[in-house]
Amino acid sequence: MMETIGIWLAAFLTLSMFSFLYKDNPFYKFAEHLFIGASLGYGIPYTFFNVFIPYAYNPLFLKHEYILIIPFLIGIGYWFRFSNNLSWLSRYPIAFGLGIVGMGVPMSIHAQILVQMRTMMLPLTNINLILIFIGTVSILLYFFFSKAHKGVYGKFTSIGIWFMMIGFGASFGYTVMARLSLLIGRLQFLLSDWLGLIN
Repeated sequence: MMETIGIWLAAFLTLSMFSFLYKDNPFYKFAEHLFIGASLGYGIPYTFFNVFIPYAYNPLFLKHEYILIIPFLIGIGYWFRFSNNLSWLSRYPIAFGLGIVGMGVPMSIHAQILVQMRTMMLPLTNINLILIFIGTVSILLYFFFSKAHKGVYGKFTSIGIWFMMIGFGASFGYTVMARLSLLIGRLQFLLSDWLGLIN
């Protein structure tokens, strides 16, 4: 009985979400607010018991590891954002977080730029290395705006546009495939578990 109620409830919420394809309506708003409320209702206690208690409360107050008071205070500093008078204090933990992000810039340069440069310096022995070389050089020259994109130079930089469009298209296609897989999963649920039309 409970499983049947759960299936009908899931089908109702799925169809309520799909109803947005027609227009914004109360069913969609109900399902959206229910999803956000359930996510917060689950996420807040989960974070409290699985993050705050083992990584902040227990080490500080039970194990007396007082060095952890520094990240604890930084985390508390974010809550000052909700105060009208003390919201300026939240800038310090935000600045600290941005500094941590900035420390990752050298690693991302190594992962995204230096590795590609190393690949370009290999002997051009196969078609893959030749394409990587031509694509990298033509894209870099496309963003070199000190020289007009005319003549042979302009034709070579237009190759860079093709490489960029292929890259953007591949990433967009991957996004569409991911969304379609979610859609297929919901349609299979509706046709199989709810309506029983397919096995």
